Amino acid sequence: MTTQAAGRARTTPRRATPARRLSDDDLRTVFGLLSGADSTELKLTVPPSSHRDTIQGLPIDPVEAQPRQIYFFDTPDLALSKAGIVVRARRIAGGKGDTVIKLRPVIPNDLPQEYRTDAAFNVEVDILPGGYVCSASFKGRTTGADIWAAVRGERPLRKLFSKPQREFFRRYAPEGSDIDTLVPLGPTFVLKGRFDAVTGDSPKQPARSFVVEMWLYPDGSRILELSTKCPPAETFNVAMEARAYLERRGVQLTGEQQTKTRTALQYYATELAKPRPRASRAG
Repeated sequence: MTTQAAGRARTTPRRATPARRLSDDDLRTVFGLLSGADSTELKLTVPPSSHRDTIQGLPIDPVEAQPRQIYFFDTPDLALSKAGIVVRARRIAGGKGDTVIKLRPVIPNDLPQEYRTDAAFNVEVDILPGGYVCSASFKGRTTGADIWAAVRGERPLRKLFSKPQREFFRRYAPEGSDIDTLVPLGPTFVLKGRFDAVTGDSPKQPARSFVVEMWLYPDGSRILELSTKCPPAETFNVAMEARAYLERRGVQLTGEQQTKTRTALQYYATELAKPRPRASRAG
């Protein structure tokens, strides 16, 4: 196992349970990851039984939520996901679109410096109750129309991604992987909103921006996630203030955590594996 592979194995995200907190060893690992990261995202999955109370308890305006369609691209057996690669395209209301190729988990200092100097490349530590993961993302811009054409097979999938993104994919994807042969998994319909809130004790403190995402899956299930970003050096202060604010607002913080991407990939891969009914012959 290479040094990077060993490091990635040590930082595999852990599935949280309601009673679990990060151990001292976890915290030491997180501190090390933060020292080399570009940003931190603090995330919380709200239990389905608390969705209504959460939306009512926070300054969220559902009417202002932005609709999106999320497509993931992988092999039918999720070979990319198993190798820590996520390939995603997102259609955004108004004709916009964006893409990302993500690698996780990673050790920041193991990544080539040539990537770290690219403005489209970001290393981020995601922290949620009881778990964490460090990821490297190469982002790109496209249009909603181009994504729509690609998932319908009218445009080569590789055309959605920039040359640096494709090089990043070739470097870390399993040997023999070809973007153009990946299958679209989705779409998942998402509603995204934002609200600002003063989370500290001082009314003069600048408001912090929170993101609210509701992922709606075709089987009727849903995930409601709250998140906020901050510089790595501010992670633990922001985490404590955000937690206290959400508790005051009645948000349940002890539910089991779910990951939006993993849930989507597993759902669509299962659907692909189901046998299709044969077309009947007339006459």
